[in-house]
Amino acid sequence: MNGGSRMSASTDSYFNRLQRGEAGLPAITATLGGHIRAVDVEAGTMESDYLATDAFLNPAGQVQGGILSAMLDDVTAFLVTATLAEGEHCATLNLNVSFLRPAAAGPMQGRSQLVRRGKEVCHVSGELRQGGKVVATAVATCVVVRR
Repeated sequence: MNGGSRMSASTDSYFNRLQRGEAGLPAITATLGGHIRAVDVEAGTMESDYLATDAFLNPAGQVQGGILSAMLDDVTAFLVTATLAEGEHCATLNLNVSFLRPAAAGPMQGRSQLVRRGKEVCHVSGELRQGGKVVATAVATCVVVRR
C-alpha cells in the first residue's frame, strides 16, 4: 500500500489493521491477485492492482466477465471498507458493470471513486484498465452494516 495513504477515523477498523500489517487481505482479493496500491479516504479514491491468470480465461481466451465484475466489486467495496469504523462492514447491494473491450491474462489496474458516502448507503464508481485502456466500468451501491 502507498505510504501516503490516509486512514479512516477508527484506529481499530479492519482497514487500519490491514494498513498496519495486523490483518490480511480478504481471500477473494488474494484470489484475484489484488494489491491495494493507494487509498485516500478524504478524497474518496482507491487504486488497486490485479493479476488475471490463465485460470480466469473463457473459451475465447479472454478474461471472463464474472472475474472482471469481481475485480470491480473488490475495488469499489474495498474503498467503502476504508471509510468504516470498528464493528462495521459493507455489503454490495447492486453492481452495474459495462464491458468495453476484451481483457487478456496479465496485470490490470482498478480505480474507484466514492460518489456519495451516506450514513448507511454509499455510491461508488470503478474502472479496470489494461494496457492503458479501460476494459470495464462499474457503478456500485453498498450498504454499511453495523454489528
